[in-house]
Amino acid sequence: MHYPIKASSLFFILVFLSCSSSTIETHRGNALGTFYNIKYERFNIDRLKLQDGIDSIFFEINNSLSTYMPNSDISRINNGDTLLRVDNHFKKVYEKSKEIWKLTNGYFDPTVGSIVNAYGFGPEKDNIKVDTFIIDSLMDGVGMDKIKMRSDNRVLRKFPHTYIDFNAIAKGYTVDCIYDYFASLGSKNFLIEIGGEIRAKGINPISEKKWKIGIRLPQKGNENKFIQTRNIDDHAIATSGNYNKFSIDSLTGKKYVHSINPKNGIALNSNILSVSVIAPSCIAADAFATALMVMPLNMGRKVVNDNQKIEASWVISRNDDLVQIKSSGWD
Repeated sequence: MHYPIKASSLFFILVFLSCSSSTIETHRGNALGTFYNIKYERFNIDRLKLQDGIDSIFFEINNSLSTYMPNSDISRINNGDTLLRVDNHFKKVYEKSKEIWKLTNGYFDPTVGSIVNAYGFGPEKDNIKVDTFIIDSLMDGVGMDKIKMRSDNRVLRKFPHTYIDFNAIAKGYTVDCIYDYFASLGSKNFLIEIGGEIRAKGINPISEKKWKIGIRLPQKGNENKFIQTRNIDDHAIATSGNYNKFSIDSLTGKKYVHSINPKNGIALNSNILSVSVIAPSCIAADAFATALMVMPLNMGRKVVNDNQKIEASWVISRNDDLVQIKSSGWD
């Protein structure tokens, strides 16, 4: 379905947090290079103990998956360590990545990390000089079939320039870990957000209705305008978009957006401005949103239709207008 969008409406995820009450507790902070916001109905647990548990999850995942930490598991593998036995966080994200890589025909691919770095979206961001010859030479190292996890949890790369980067899925995975942590403690009504990736359970105890999520317009200057709100319960929602994420080549001045096509290494503007995905888990929503941003629209719609557990909404630019396209079960 196609919906023309007026300038007073549309995308990027933001939680409607109109719930300040003595029954609601909030934990906020910075982690994984972004912000987090957790709201929950007060229950029988010490607040400081709960924060310790949250911090422990962030600590473990950073040590496993952060490409910005030189001694993390993923950094050691990217630097050639073949003896390291990875932890369960790495193993779960690797396995889910391989699953979604197959479901998206390779359009979700964490091995595109060397290309990400070449465009200046990785740990080294200064003095970007995009060389198409270098990018072409790196492409043979891209593909989940270029890495293998052995039965002893050692990860081997086929090429030394294959660079694994789980940043497109790590936030969603961390949301799920914190979600599971709260559920294990007996919490019934809560919402977890990390950098706009969200998963909720139960109801907002103030409204006594499902948690309400707003979706923003992907347009500079209109970021605080919304196309719609969505109620979610026991599901996750994630958005990927390009309009405010780019790097500039220091020699040519050319702008490159952060969504990179793993099929050809191209990071150029397309008419797809943002994609939001609803899924049972945030790791799935995060990964599919990333893939759908770089897929041709018709291919992306087929992927969503073939995967009954996910729904998606695209915002595209068409003839100077913004148009929203939804999968059949989005509303």
